[in-house]
This record gives sequence, structure tokens and C-alpha cells, in this order.
Amino acid sequence: MKKYIMEFCKRGMMFAWGGPAITGIIWYSLFKAGKIESLSPSEALIGILSTSLLAFIAAGISIVHQMEALPKGIAALIQGSVLYIDYLAIYVINGWLSLEKIGIFTLFFFVGFAIIWLSIYIPNKIKVDKMNKMLSSNSVN
Repeated sequence: MKKYIMEFCKRGMMFAWGGPAITGIIWYSLFKAGKIESLSPSEALIGILSTSLLAFIAAGISIVHQMEALPKGIAALIQGSVLYIDYLAIYVINGWLSLEKIGIFTLFFFVGFAIIWLSIYIPNKIKVDKMNKMLSSNSVN
């Protein structure tokens, strides 16, 4: 378990730098949409630190797919749940998502997560099945 915690931290630290970049993109988008004009120092600090935490958790949680004891579906469920809570909390804390829009966010998050996960899982499953078929036909000969 210690190796998974260390790997979680390593992955998280590798991508936490993206927090300020994510914050900048969100703030610029909100500015262009006329939703914000300026930020206070506390808003800037909370935004930068919280999105750094978001990036740290989002990168780190991918470690669940390396845990061989976990079935792929359970690993995806854990990853999706952690990402959902991570994104939702950060977006609400920063005021980027109003409480009335949580239902829409939830729908888009889980549909998007399923599409991304399946677009990775299905081609890999097809490749593994082909390799297994080739291996089993070679062992018969």
C-alpha cells in the first residue's frame, strides 16, 4: 500500500503545477464572458491553491488502475467518484459553479467520464483479446 501512496504523491506533484494554468484559463474565460472584472488577492490565492490541489488529486488518483487486485470496473468507479468530488468541490468553493447547476454538471461529468473511459478500455480490450487469441493458437501448434 505504501508504494501506491508514494506513486499517488509522485503523480500528483508532477501535475500540480497545472493548477495555476487551469486557474488562468478559467479566469480568462469568465472575464471574456463578462462574469468577472477583477479578482481580490484572496480570490487569486484560493483559486491557485485549490486548482493545484485539484490537479494533484486528479493525477494521483489514476494510480487505482495500477492496483492489480482491483477489477477495472471498480478502479474506474473509484477514479470517477474521486474526480467528481474533487472537481465539484473546487468549482463550488471558487464560485465557478452555482448550486443550481450541479445537476447539469453531474450529467456532463459522468457522460464525459464514461465516453473517455470506454474509448480507452474498448480498444485495449480488443488488442488484449487479439494477443490472447494469437498466444493460444501458437501454444496449440
